[in-house]
Amino acid sequence: MSVSLPDFHIVIPARYASQRFPQKLMADLGGKPVLQWVYELALNAGAKSVTIATDHQVIESAAKDFGASVVMTRDDHENGTERLAEVASIMGWQQDEIIVNVQGDEPLLPVALIHATVKALAEDTESEMATIACGIDNTDELFNPNVVKVVCDGKQRALYFSRAPMPWDRNGFMTQAEHQPLPTDFPALRHIGLYVYRASLLAKYASLPMSPLEQWEKLEQLRFLHQGIKVQVAKADGLPPHGVDTEEDLEALRRLVL
Repeated sequence: MSVSLPDFHIVIPARYASQRFPQKLMADLGGKPVLQWVYELALNAGAKSVTIATDHQVIESAAKDFGASVVMTRDDHENGTERLAEVASIMGWQQDEIIVNVQGDEPLLPVALIHATVKALAEDTESEMATIACGIDNTDELFNPNVVKVVCDGKQRALYFSRAPMPWDRNGFMTQAEHQPLPTDFPALRHIGLYVYRASLLAKYASLPMSPLEQWEKLEQLRFLHQGIKVQVAKADGLPPHGVDTEEDLEALRRLVL
């Protein structure tokens, strides 16, 4: 049964430093910082609240300049999920409230993906979090370790995430696995890094140890699967515009927004 879009909060974890592209969230994109683009798209999503979470005064000052709500967090978080968990605790959100993690370096993330992922979690009352994925067209994508794959069960919940190609087409890949289109019913999806959580899961996140699977694959979402946490996977029509990981990414986005 389909449900209407419930209330949800958006938190934007915003780190000042980045190994590949330092201070990228403050970089100019069409006359305003990358982070401001993300904040404005989050506002357009119709969230109950939108909060930028940071541990750096430069981010805090810039965010306040463009009218954002900012929460200062600890500086020892290892990832954005930990920062989200601290914000949820500070804000006193109830256990059943829905919280969206929107990355601060995704200035052109379609609002429709946020809505689809929130709705997917709302419709699956047994899952504690949701994410989103799209189809994979060819074996080059499937065999690329930088493309994270996800396979799902019959209820569209994640069975596994991997950098490796999966599932393995025993007959097809034995003969020719490279540079081939995949059939439209191929069951692997390309993971899109957007996460939606129930506040109750964030509250216990700090107590969840890193799993062996996560250590090998370097994929944080495997921590949840290892603990038996159900992850609902929404389906997107296609891959959204790339975020800002490098200066080349920024230049590409500048050409898009001009």
